[in-house]
Amino acid sequence: MGAPAAFTATAEITHWIGGQRVPSSGNRRQPVFNPATGAVSRQLHLAETADVNAAVANAQTAFQAWADTPPIRRARVINNFLALMNQHKDTLAAMITAEHGKVFTDAQGEVMRGIDIIEFACGIPQLLKGDYTDQVSTGIDNWTMRQPLGVVAGVTPFNFPVMVPCWMFPVALACGNSFILKPSERDPSPSLFMAELLKQAGLPDGVFNVVQGDKVAVDALLSHPDVKALSFVGSTPIAQYIYETGAHHGKRVQALGGAKNHMVVMPDADIDQAVDALIGAGYGSAGERCMAISVAVLVGDVADKVVPRLAERARALKIKNGMELDAEMGPIVTREARDRIEGYIKLGVEEGAQLVVDGRGFKVPGHDNGFFTGGTLFDHVTPQMRIYKEEIFGPVLGCVRVADFAAAVDLINAHEFGNGVACFTSDGNVAREFARRIQVGMVGINVPIPVPMAWHGFGGWKKSLFGDMHAYGEEGVRFYTKQKSVMQRWPASIGKGAEFVMPTAK
Repeated sequence: MGAPAAFTATAEITHWIGGQRVPSSGNRRQPVFNPATGAVSRQLHLAETADVNAAVANAQTAFQAWADTPPIRRARVINNFLALMNQHKDTLAAMITAEHGKVFTDAQGEVMRGIDIIEFACGIPQLLKGDYTDQVSTGIDNWTMRQPLGVVAGVTPFNFPVMVPCWMFPVALACGNSFILKPSERDPSPSLFMAELLKQAGLPDGVFNVVQGDKVAVDALLSHPDVKALSFVGSTPIAQYIYETGAHHGKRVQALGGAKNHMVVMPDADIDQAVDALIGAGYGSAGERCMAISVAVLVGDVADKVVPRLAERARALKIKNGMELDAEMGPIVTREARDRIEGYIKLGVEEGAQLVVDGRGFKVPGHDNGFFTGGTLFDHVTPQMRIYKEEIFGPVLGCVRVADFAAAVDLINAHEFGNGVACFTSDGNVAREFARRIQVGMVGINVPIPVPMAWHGFGGWKKSLFGDMHAYGEEGVRFYTKQKSVMQRWPASIGKGAEFVMPTAK
């Protein structure tokens, strides 16, 4: 494979409303950086409330005709979009690397996981079928149907600027809704590119819109009466705010929050496999994943075998510009995020954890101004420490030592987050008991990052999810549709006279 083409566009990033690029109505702008160089790449237009209102108006106008389009024809548009995404997947990956910083090969994987959801959405007509009961009572038939909600919105995070939006809009569109995407202001370019591909695929103007921006745009979406539902992925405090605010305004909300994902290593685990898993899941994408492993729970005497190997591997990580194909880890998304991560490392030392590998101050030759930090490893972390309790969202792996399996389960179940978890073992009974007893939404057995495939859905428990339904899969179809029940009879079967009692089967 030759060197991929870097994304170097300098044009200002605007909104996408009514099938075209539209500048902001106001003058607020924000720089978009290349994290590997620290340089400003382009300027982002930040939406005002008027811009959001314009997007909602376009989406509302386009909704009914799209909802009335037969599901199979909607699916054909999604299928056209699927082909275009496959055709341009490396372009999207280069955009991700240029604005997020993750290595190009990881960005390619992100795009492919987004494509998985688009493939699933092509089959949604099967899931929109209702139920039918003939003769539910004398002369009466009863059936149910699923219908789209109307205008729905998605607010998505910086760490997956292609995959997470694809959790939302392909499913919502295939169900017959119109959609407004508010992507992260850190890496917004893929959102406009996908909007253009949807137009090329034949999606009518106004059915998909993009508003760039910050809290102003989010609050405008939350309060707009024509926005019927909102999906969110991000930190727990913001997820809770969005869930409560959206519910206050009568909206359906799914808000996926933060995580502190644990990986249990049992004494009978394959140590080489466990170390490989911890290195990849802890330091891949610089730890900026909601499914990253940030806590290794080492059971019994396995810690003395695992920690030295982790230290050796953490020190040897290939950290460089993500466009270099041998890179294993790229920069942090922003300077502020890097400084916050390194602040947590300082805090961990102050709290008494043993700093085995210190990633602070890491420099990449030729990228002195890039937002780089190295892989950091702590041992002897305890549950009382903030570095254990809080989501660091960076390449910081903490090791907690516990005596036995029961202690490992109790430790994880006591944590406020319940997004993802893993257990490495060669004992089938341990694996079964772990999967049954753990209070976490997504569980891996000898799988470090158990992100479900497109038809299963994604979601955590406890403070990792606010709302009743997970993302994508059949849960996503239920989220973006509402059920209607119809009971029908015809005049020939209707008796004479008023009925004053509850109708029953007779």
